[in-house]
Amino acid sequence: MPVKEKTNALSTHEVINQVPVLENYNLYEVDPLLKQLPLPDDARQRLCDFGARLGSSEYIRAGVLANEYPPVLSTHDRYGQRADTVEFHPAYHQMFSAGMGFGVHCLPWTTDEPSAESHLERAAGHYMLSQIEAGVGCPLTMTFAGVPALQRYAPEEIKSVWIPKLTAKVYDHRFLPVEQKTGATMGMAMTEKQGGSDVRANTTQATHLEGDYYSLRGHKWFCSAPMCDAFLTLAQAEGGLTCFFVPRFKPDGSKNSLRVVRLKNKLGNKSNASSEIEYEDTWAVRVGEEGRGVPTIIEMVNHTRLDCVIGSAALMRAALTQALHHVNHRMAFGSVLIEQPLMINVLADLCLEMEAAWLMIQRLCRAYGQGHADPQQRAFARLATAVAKFWVCKRCPQMVVECLECLGGNGYTEDFPLARIFRESPLLSVWEGSGNVISLDILRSFQKEPESLDAFLSEVSQSEHVTKQSLQAKIVQLAQPFSARRLAQSLAVHWQMQLMEQSTTPGACEAFARSRLEEPGGVFGLQAKVEDCRAIVNRFISSFS
Repeated sequence: MPVKEKTNALSTHEVINQVPVLENYNLYEVDPLLKQLPLPDDARQRLCDFGARLGSSEYIRAGVLANEYPPVLSTHDRYGQRADTVEFHPAYHQMFSAGMGFGVHCLPWTTDEPSAESHLERAAGHYMLSQIEAGVGCPLTMTFAGVPALQRYAPEEIKSVWIPKLTAKVYDHRFLPVEQKTGATMGMAMTEKQGGSDVRANTTQATHLEGDYYSLRGHKWFCSAPMCDAFLTLAQAEGGLTCFFVPRFKPDGSKNSLRVVRLKNKLGNKSNASSEIEYEDTWAVRVGEEGRGVPTIIEMVNHTRLDCVIGSAALMRAALTQALHHVNHRMAFGSVLIEQPLMINVLADLCLEMEAAWLMIQRLCRAYGQGHADPQQRAFARLATAVAKFWVCKRCPQMVVECLECLGGNGYTEDFPLARIFRESPLLSVWEGSGNVISLDILRSFQKEPESLDAFLSEVSQSEHVTKQSLQAKIVQLAQPFSARRLAQSLAVHWQMQLMEQSTTPGACEAFARSRLEEPGGVFGLQAKVEDCRAIVNRFISSFS
């Protein structure tokens, strides 16, 4: 018996109830935390313009392409000569240029004195850029962090040539001596195969040539962004572990013998070239005193840790933005997801986490901006940076996973942004000190810089929910290596509680106190009052309506 043919064999169903692609939106305008920043009108306008640019379909696509086409290493040229160069997709250069044009790498260093406002504007720019493409954040951060280290410790001949190029708002990726470039970038290379975080186990040897000049021989296991124009690095000199400045080109214009051995095949951060390098009689300039390498380079490390907090918060915000957009359009079980009670519970908790992290960043920016003139602020920043770095970087992957789950199966596919954000999310907890390293660093700060603990306790104990005595008791109980992580978590949550008392989000302070102090839980979505949850979510989602 013949089978009757269908009139349209390819049409099996109508595609409905799909969420529109999130593009051509303004990252600044959809973020209530950014819009309330205490900044001058011209800074607000710059951030608004930058947020619109980054949210365009063009830049969102560039962020995708930069990661789909990762960098490629050329160890030799066609004639067999050492090249040691890395080629990037044009989209990577596009994103890098946007960051440098805004001043993500330099804003506080472009005025006579850094200020809280310049640090905060830079942080907000970095925060928005990293939501669209996080890979350029590493070299931008190291350029930003390298300037104060050079200003404090480098010989005048280095400062006079390099700092103007490192603070120029021009991206010049040409592989040339710095004198021939319009702008420059800077990296860092500390860890080695046998030592990892234990940089004092480094074996790279520094041979003194003359004056501040040395020759380096050894290796570095991790050197991010090897196409930067110069690096701060560590090596063993006669006086002990010492910090050195290593440019890609020597003063005579010849290429310095920095060998790029291979690029790392990483879980995420695909657009950024992380490499292994070797120093083969590499020309270097001493920065700081011999034997004082770690205290010298810590000036750079502290600023990179600040950006670890900002970068992690950026990924949290990127994931939250995708989740809020999705639930505001997707129907399930008879209503839009945003109207489902349990979804409201989860989203409110995620919004609380985001706000607490951002308030930490705001406070740190004020401390960094005022720290050059105020020892109290500088002491506060020393401990608070480590506390924030530990906690925000740890919370980031947890929050990204929860946001991914809001999208269901779609969130787990590479067609949606959450998969790339998730792969990126563990990175900054590892970079510049893993959780264990940071926790132990907090303990060391109690001994070496007790003024930092005093400054921290004085501020956090201003909270209505926290007393100085209770925190001091917690420190006495947990101030030992075995309990260092519990201590770091406790300091972070209590500090966030104090900050959340300043929140203008309705019900946020009370909801944070209940879920983080009174009845702490291990997952998001354990809020107790639906009215508070609706108010919290409404503030964050109003721009998506």
